[in-house]
Amino acid sequence: MAGFRSLARQVRDPRGDLALRRYSLRKCLERFAPYGHRATWDHLCARHGIEPEDRSPDPARLVRALEELEEARDVWLGYEAGFAERRRREKHDGLRRPGSFDDWHRRTWGGNGVAPCEDPAVHPSAALAEVLGWLIAALESEPGTACPVCTETGIVWRQDLDRAPWSGPVCTGCGIVVPRPVLTPGTLARARRIRPRDLASAA
Repeated sequence: MAGFRSLARQVRDPRGDLALRRYSLRKCLERFAPYGHRATWDHLCARHGIEPEDRSPDPARLVRALEELEEARDVWLGYEAGFAERRRREKHDGLRRPGSFDDWHRRTWGGNGVAPCEDPAVHPSAALAEVLGWLIAALESEPGTACPVCTETGIVWRQDLDRAPWSGPVCTGCGIVVPRPVLTPGTLARARRIRPRDLASAA
């Protein structure tokens, strides 16, 4: 099975069939898709002017979308390397049992679903690398009361998420499932008391 770098070379290959180059970019998202496959694809298409169903898109646009994805992947791989080093030090010091923060990280290893978006059409508009930078900064800081990506405080608890864990805090501003470790216990408790239908009736 081709890896991310091999697929990226296929996307860049000027001699390649455009449909194959597009397909290779989609396959890259099976290796790295911060918002989940469909939402990350929608994000890249929106930012780079690609029609989601176009089988022969402008090759320059494909390459720009790939470059955005690669930049974000580099950011995440750097974070994962630092995380792995921290866990090695903790194990050396006798801390063998990971905490809840590590539970979240284990589910996102490799960069798939770092900040999943329940609605593929609702996702942050900033570049992926910027979003991951904000998220990493929040993970390395004290828990807060707002979404680390868009700074909105409208966070609701959803019980019907499409992936494990099946419930969690969702930002009503940018649409991401917010990692629990970046939110204070009070913020999580408040989100559990708010239902999406309550927001709809107040609008």
